Amino acid sequence: MRELENPIVQRSIQLGVEVMVLAKNQKLDFAIKNQLLRSGTSVGANIMEAQNASSKRDFYNKMKIAAKELNEFKYWMIILERSNTIEIPNKITLLITENAKMLNSILSTVKSKI
Repeated sequence: MRELENPIVQRSIQLGVEVMVLAKNQKLDFAIKNQLLRSGTSVGANIMEAQNASSKRDFYNKMKIAAKELNEFKYWMIILERSNTIEIPNKITLLITENAKMLNSILSTVKSKI
């Protein structure tokens, strides 16, 4: 699986794993836990799907969806932190930042070519 050598794929998989561990280890409301799992793992699913895009436009659209899912995940993490429900692990904060930087760079580059 060549895709797994791609840094953005690796980081998004790491994020998904950390989200699953966080959700498993925290006593959270079912709806919030579901939102965290859905948005946090969707980032990587969309990035992985983009690796087999049918065109540059398709790749861009899938990566854009991944960026939107990352923003939604970040929103839920902020809500949990500000409500003093959990403290966001540094590893997750770092992965959010790394994924966001990579996605923004990729989107900017691809947008200029379509």
